[in-house]
Amino acid sequence: IFNLQALEHVNARLLELYPDDEERFDIVLMTNNHAQVGVRLINSINHYGLTIERFCMTGGKSPIGYLTAYLTNLYLSADSEKVQEAIEAGIASATMFTANKDVAYSDTQLRVAFDGDAVLFSDESEQIVKEQGLDRFFEHEQLNENKPLAQGPLKGFLEDLGKLQKKFYAKNERLNCPIRTFLVTARSAASSGARVLKTLRSWGLEVDEALFLAGAPKGPVLVKIRPHIFFDDQMFHIEGAQKLGTIAAHVPYGVAQKYHKSA
Repeated sequence: IFNLQALEHVNARLLELYPDDEERFDIVLMTNNHAQVGVRLINSINHYGLTIERFCMTGGKSPIGYLTAYLTNLYLSADSEKVQEAIEAGIASATMFTANKDVAYSDTQLRVAFDGDAVLFSDESEQIVKEQGLDRFFEHEQLNENKPLAQGPLKGFLEDLGKLQKKFYAKNERLNCPIRTFLVTARSAASSGARVLKTLRSWGLEVDEALFLAGAPKGPVLVKIRPHIFFDDQMFHIEGAQKLGTIAAHVPYGVAQKYHKSA
């Protein structure tokens, strides 16, 4: 359900530029299938021409305990319970949802889109929205404009993407960088956008594009971006993205989960 060709293209470009450097994407297949299924998995991977060298087959047990040993930067699964377990273990993780229609994705540029609050950042601001309303939220964000937000569960993954991007920038490949990142947030730029951008700057991180939608649906913008994956903490946005053809991943973190479960 995820376009691995774009990842492999990034790796190929990195190998060309840095033949002695092993800092590249490493895809690990984690499954609770028994080891006997391994041959079938290998045949499928070879059939699709994918480069996946490392497997973890746990014979019915949860693979989450192995994530730290495999130095996992991001865990993706269709099993929401395992994703929740990984998030609680402090590992960046999200539940994958396939798109409801076929969309052409780039094979030569990995495009990753992130929501802000409760994904890149903590859920501090979302708590105020849920408990005290939008007016109080706008007031709070303007008062705290120069105070960086705490980090969220996927901050480290954006950091990892940024490190790879800088390898291309160092070789004067900024305009041809095969990784592009997007912030797609329901925040309004005028009333609550500055704190987000200042937080990224304080972390030494950047996104290539920042889209502030002021509460408008995210799906139509994602159609234009065509990300290989979009991360959000609210199922409402995940479902809207799915309907219009975006592969979306739900991050089960923060106050929105409490409201989603009780709905």
